[in-house]
Amino acid sequence: MSPTLVQDLTDVSYPTIGHFLEDGFVSPAIQSLLDNVKIAGPAVTVRIADHDAIAMNHALLALRPGDVLVVDMGGDHRHAPVGAVTAAAALAQGAAGVVVDGVATDVLELRQTGLPVFARGTSCLTTKRLYGSGSAVNVPVPCGGVEVNPGDLVLGDDNGLIILSPEAAREVLGKALASDAAEPAILARIASGEPLESILAV
Repeated sequence: MSPTLVQDLTDVSYPTIGHFLEDGFVSPAIQSLLDNVKIAGPAVTVRIADHDAIAMNHALLALRPGDVLVVDMGGDHRHAPVGAVTAAAALAQGAAGVVVDGVATDVLELRQTGLPVFARGTSCLTTKRLYGSGSAVNVPVPCGGVEVNPGDLVLGDDNGLIILSPEAAREVLGKALASDAAEPAILARIASGEPLESILAV
């Protein structure tokens, strides 16, 4: 992966990518619990089986600065694997954010940390230290209808989440940047009162 690819992606308006691609868009049920966030980073994935909190600890130890932790709860939308302690640990590892296909907890504390956390909602019911055997770190996992492979790029802001392979990200980057660069002139033409027939594609 180009060392500048992640930085270049943060210059793109993520909804612009939706003009060019159809795949990789995570279910809008998974949204940021914080306002005014924007993240981009490679995925570290964890599959949590049977609401086992120990799997999350293993995943936290695998994080490197700039990583985004993607958590597959196997369809469990009741037990929260992310709260104040896990968010603090992720921040200590330098994580760019956490994405949970499920719920989170300690939402006030999460917002105070400033760590971007995306989830389907919040819950007071949490995972437990069970030391089970069905969980795994850095394996392909589903997240909001999209398969996430370790090292895929996770893009997220207040609009939602996109998962792209580095190759797909490189392919769309130039087109998205060019589209963003052209948009202010279009908005200015609309604001000036120019007839829409001469601006909009029909």
